Amino acid sequence: MEKRGALPPRGPVLHIVVVGFHHKKGCQVEFSYPPLMPGEGHDSHGLPEEWKYLPFLALPDGAHNYQEDTVFFHLPPRCGDRTTVYGVSCYRQIEAKALKVRQADITRETVQKSVCVLSQLPLYGLLQAKLQLITHAYFEEKDFSQISILKELYDHMNSSLGGTSLEGSQVYLGLSPRDLVLHFRHKVLILFKLILLEKKVLFYISPVNRLVGALMTVLSLFPGMIEHGLTDCSQYRPRKSISEDAVLQEITPRLDDSVSAAATNLGVGKGGRKMAGNHSLGGQNTNVPFSQSEKICNGARSSNGTVQHLKVPSRTSPESSESEWETLDPSILEESNLKEGVCENAASEQAESLPSECRSPETLPITVQPQANSGHAVLVPGLVSGLEEDQYGMPLAIFTKGYLCLPYMALQQHHLLSDVTVRGFVAGATNILFRQQKHLSDAIVEIEDAHVQIHDPELRKILNPTTADLRFADYLVKHVTENRDDVFLDGTGWEGGDEWIRAQFSAYLHALLAAVLQPDNEKTLSDFGTPFVVAWKNTHNYRVWNSNKHPALAEVNSSHPFQGQYSVSDVKLRLSHSVQNSERGKKIGNVMVSTSRNVVQTGKAVGQSVGGAFTSAKSAMSSWFSTFTQSTQSLGD
Repeated sequence: MEKRGALPPRGPVLHIVVVGFHHKKGCQVEFSYPPLMPGEGHDSHGLPEEWKYLPFLALPDGAHNYQEDTVFFHLPPRCGDRTTVYGVSCYRQIEAKALKVRQADITRETVQKSVCVLSQLPLYGLLQAKLQLITHAYFEEKDFSQISILKELYDHMNSSLGGTSLEGSQVYLGLSPRDLVLHFRHKVLILFKLILLEKKVLFYISPVNRLVGALMTVLSLFPGMIEHGLTDCSQYRPRKSISEDAVLQEITPRLDDSVSAAATNLGVGKGGRKMAGNHSLGGQNTNVPFSQSEKICNGARSSNGTVQHLKVPSRTSPESSESEWETLDPSILEESNLKEGVCENAASEQAESLPSECRSPETLPITVQPQANSGHAVLVPGLVSGLEEDQYGMPLAIFTKGYLCLPYMALQQHHLLSDVTVRGFVAGATNILFRQQKHLSDAIVEIEDAHVQIHDPELRKILNPTTADLRFADYLVKHVTENRDDVFLDGTGWEGGDEWIRAQFSAYLHALLAAVLQPDNEKTLSDFGTPFVVAWKNTHNYRVWNSNKHPALAEVNSSHPFQGQYSVSDVKLRLSHSVQNSERGKKIGNVMVSTSRNVVQTGKAVGQSVGGAFTSAKSAMSSWFSTFTQSTQSLGD
């Protein structure tokens, strides 16, 4: 085994890793530079306890179905670190007979490997662009023992990214809100609100590059989220055993009481879950241990109730790794869910209430065409959130305290969906087992069909767009889809472009924040949806934001950007939205498509088919229209 040399200077890129698929051992690390395990060689298969899922994230499930793919993923911080590790992996496969040097353990017709970058900076698209070129060159060598190019990649990335600032277009490279609006249209605002409410949202599609691209693009609509809002988004535990989980569930309720008391002293509650820790007023992360037997990174055992600095607990990965990479018996998942489900329900039922204090404002003047910030934003550590915040309190502390962001989720991480320490998630999956278990999520986003499936009828009502919301969404869609003269706006780019769309959502969020601060604001908040605002005020991110003052919000117009009197055009907009999104509306659409096909036919079959189609359409339309009328009346009231 190659011995480790001197440790290279540390930069934004932590490691370059090669993951391969072994016909007997499954996914495994084949190379790492610098070595992942101190004191071991570059060809060691060893992994830190916190990163046990790395091979399955870098080489995704079902990768053999594609010639190449790209994955974005998040890893928990290692011992001594406090922030998320951002991973980008480029996967490729090559025919074994094409190799110049073929190792003895290559027994399959194809060789599957991923080259992966682990970074401290969330520069997904930029890392992907560089990594794709190197991965292509690495495979073109047709000799995987030639690792010099990977070491050069490490040095090059650290030298080129060393002074990179997390501002500007580099952060959003490859993330296109324009494409997102073109695909999801009016539903983009529903996705935005789902995440504001900190719901359990699962994105689903294959291959992985389409999955992670759509998910991260949605997050890019939140001001400052990708740059500074994901540092605490992957604080999860690799799973050791079901028996240990049972012990964890037993003692978590007792610990939750003490955590609640500590949180109340800060003016911040538990966020509706079993919290893994708390933040002191000095902005320093702390952690309440989950069990007496849990080991802290330095090897010392902690006692119940003791407040420690935030550390990631050491737990080994599930035994199901290796040979079960391709498939996993669903009964295994069901069994663990039954054991974990009871505690999850108990955790989710505990709600918190915080005294509402008068707070101050947040962004730039909210207009249909928001002005862009001039110069670099001044960021300060949030006293409660621990995130780097601007003068408006952005980014919101959504992905903190056990609300996870996992752009790609491996099958071996399935238990996290029902983990009692996880209060919610925005996660992406390509395996159908995730989609089938609907009880583990609040919403499933079918990216292929642009379908947002919300399971709870009450949540659907909360997210039902108001007239002002529909105008806002329609405004975005029209600017993206219609041919219009190019208008370049200083600071927000081309009208209808990616920067412009992000500016619209920033203006929308700032207006919402400014509106909640106003006295006698019931009418103003109704434009955003009164049920939605009530639900949002119960979230962790709102309570954290509301615990501080944000005087800059005084300059923001505290009303919905598209408020106004109800008109005939709004009725048409509501009708169009209902037809596109309701089940009855879809039936009408299908009937109309069937009718139009029959009309172009000739002969006797035309009359029969058209007559039957119109009868079906009339029946569906009659039933649907009665429902629509009721919703319109309630809207008018």
